Amino acid sequence: MRKRPSSKGGKRAPLDAGAARGRALKLLGRREHGAAELAHKLQQRGAEREVAEQAVQAMREAGWQSDARYAEMLLRNRAEQGYGPRRIRAELEAARVPAAQIREIFERSEDDWAALCAQAWRRKFKTQARDAADWQKQYRFLSTRGFEAESIRAVLKRPRGVEEDLPEASED
Repeated sequence: MRKRPSSKGGKRAPLDAGAARGRALKLLGRREHGAAELAHKLQQRGAEREVAEQAVQAMREAGWQSDARYAEMLLRNRAEQGYGPRRIRAELEAARVPAAQIREIFERSEDDWAALCAQAWRRKFKTQARDAADWQKQYRFLSTRGFEAESIRAVLKRPRGVEEDLPEASED
């Protein structure tokens, strides 16, 4: 691993505007980042707040950074990982993606959340709850994954032996 150059006292030299833009471009080359996340990472790497914000603005103007693309990527990835809409929405809010963009991304989403809830249940449990404590455990698991109560109840309140009737998530 390469050592990073440092100034006296072991602290890194602050990033100038050009270096901050270069670092931002390198980070965006790996994956999408939200504007707030990108600015934070640049500050962690030694850029002053104003320099980091200017670099993010330059990336946005060049079309290399987009909160909408970041939100779409995050929604798609988290849904594939078995997370529900509440969890994904909270993560986008924590990333400071504007509420209007979050709403728009979910409106355009073609995800069948009930089917994704059933798929997450199937991966984890495979068999129906045997008693109330087991039912609560399964409900709590799906709830912490971010699924809505309606979807969870639809999965957990089906008659015995009807696992094959659970909706399948589409493989788009």
